[in-house]
Amino acid sequence: MNVSVAIISDTHGHIDPRIIDIIRECDYAIHAGDICGEDVLAAMQPKSSIVIAVAGNNEPRCMVDFPLPMVSELALPGGKICIEHGHEHGHHTPCHDSLRQQHPDARVIVYGHTHKMVQDRNGTPWVVNPGAAGQTRNHGGPSCLVLSANDQEWNIKEIRFAD
Repeated sequence: MNVSVAIISDTHGHIDPRIIDIIRECDYAIHAGDICGEDVLAAMQPKSSIVIAVAGNNEPRCMVDFPLPMVSELALPGGKICIEHGHEHGHHTPCHDSLRQQHPDARVIVYGHTHKMVQDRNGTPWVVNPGAAGQTRNHGGPSCLVLSANDQEWNIKEIRFAD
């Protein structure tokens, strides 16, 4: 069985409509924090209606009435994804070794915070950052990742739209 997961982060109150279209094509959706608006989560409508979201460093100011966990997980065929914003593993550049130590049983660790797309497959688990899916510091355009998973193989596709 193949499943697909849209992975986004750092919307800061605005999610690009092209990213919304990508999410609708996926089975699940992940938001790695700095959501800054319940309307962003409401716009995320994957096929299963399952959206996993974690708090970013800006959430205490933005989503006071909608508390989010700091860390979450999504079990998939062949392994699990662990999600956190990453700011507690190094302010400007979260340490991938620290993330791996925190989540050794994951197949993939998702973080945000830096607004920069990253795929670190130099160790296990993989450590990935989808970049920013909104307008704030998106480094050339809103971006996301799409993970395709089955019992044997996991692949991650990078998607970036022009500003």
